Amino acid sequence: MGPAFARPSDLIGRRVAAYRVEGEIGHGGMAVVYRARDLRLDRTVALKLLAPQLARNDTFRQRFVHESRVAAAIDHPHIVPVFEAGETDGILYIAMRYVRGQDLRALLDRAGRLSVADACRIAVQVASALDAAHAHELVHRDVKPGNILVAEGTDSDHPEHVYLTDFGLTKKSLSLTGFTSVGQFVGTLDYVAPEQISGRPVDGRCDVYSLGCVVFETLTGAPPFVRDDDMALLWAHQFDPPPRVSERRAGLPAAVDEVLAKALAKTPEERYGTCLEFVAALRRAAAAGGASAVPAPPRWATPVLRTGLRDDAHVVGRP
Repeated sequence: MGPAFARPSDLIGRRVAAYRVEGEIGHGGMAVVYRARDLRLDRTVALKLLAPQLARNDTFRQRFVHESRVAAAIDHPHIVPVFEAGETDGILYIAMRYVRGQDLRALLDRAGRLSVADACRIAVQVASALDAAHAHELVHRDVKPGNILVAEGTDSDHPEHVYLTDFGLTKKSLSLTGFTSVGQFVGTLDYVAPEQISGRPVDGRCDVYSLGCVVFETLTGAPPFVRDDDMALLWAHQFDPPPRVSERRAGLPAAVDEVLAKALAKTPEERYGTCLEFVAALRRAAAAGGASAVPAPPRWATPVLRTGLRDDAHVVGRP
């Protein structure tokens, strides 16, 4: 398994448990995710293989089994379902639904930023998933665009279906097994909550903070804190006030600034209690300021809205 993490392509075509590996989807320091074929049910899955040193740690393996079962028990439309988790030949693996689409990172890299309507629709789906996980006492700890999958929706009212992935059935375990040392944390620097950086206990409100960073980026094209080096970025998350989103995107009302400021508060007690509470406040603030999640009317309809229905037969036909 060691060479597989140095050269993930070595596993392509090989069988792991009941799955035949077909191609790499992505990899990080602790895991590689592959597209694989479930040989029992003849379906495509996403197969996450964890680094071999994790399987050799008894504490980690026990927590892995427990957290995998908890995650698999969450039945939510915006959480990628976990089909199976186990161990084979010293390899810990997780088989999940394979989602066709792209992640939010790729979408933002291409578009720069999203419309307020798109940002709100995506945020509410992610918030719903996070709150469901919190109800099962699972904290994600690594909410970021790369862990938000955007698939094709069902109709024009629901143009995309969003999935939250990588609940990281390993994140809490890592902090208990010596794989993270004092002063380190699990998370991504652009979106990490201050309490994660300082090593304080975390709950669902750390995900509120990270979701706030993601929403800020979907609205402006960049996360709230951009610094020249990692230490300056960590300092900013802990001590610098968040910038006003309206200063980075014209047309957003001051009420949106207030909502983001609360979501990005330095202490959990000052934030929203749930992710859905945060997103609901965001949608109200945007709508009250005219930046509603409802698409703007077409240009030909504007005179109707301005003057009412007086002589509407002529107004509607006006270019």
